[in-house]
Amino acid sequence: MATLKEPVKIFIVQSLACRDTPQEVAELVKQEFKISIDRVQVAAYDPTKAAGKNLSKKFVELFHKTRADFDAGLIDIPIANKHYRLKQYQKQLERNSKNVVMSLKILEQAAKDVGGQFTNRQEITGKDGKPIETINQNVSTESYLKAREQVLDEY
Repeated sequence: MATLKEPVKIFIVQSLACRDTPQEVAELVKQEFKISIDRVQVAAYDPTKAAGKNLSKKFVELFHKTRADFDAGLIDIPIANKHYRLKQYQKQLERNSKNVVMSLKILEQAAKDVGGQFTNRQEITGKDGKPIETINQNVSTESYLKAREQVLDEY
């Protein structure tokens, strides 16, 4: 087992708290820190598993705080949550970094998701958020305004 420095340990604990698998975390450590570790060593930093029962109090607190922050944005079905989808987009972008066309499609998809294009919410309002006023062309403006005043006065 490789001896790990503090920043690497913090990275592992936070990655596990964000629900990455030990194998994914081991690969991320290799990419980020150029250190080869196996998933068994990574699992020792997860206090929710038997392998992590002897984890220091500092790392246990960091794990639970990170997990709470991460879960604050998640619901029961992760794919339905924007945080989860953006994290998956990021992983795919990193895997396909040499494929320019694929990278651009992933970035476009993420931008659409962040911009709310995939929601069914519609907000069509008039001035200052009030309802849009429509005028029937067959009714004169004066009679329309007079009728409108009467309706508003009744409320």
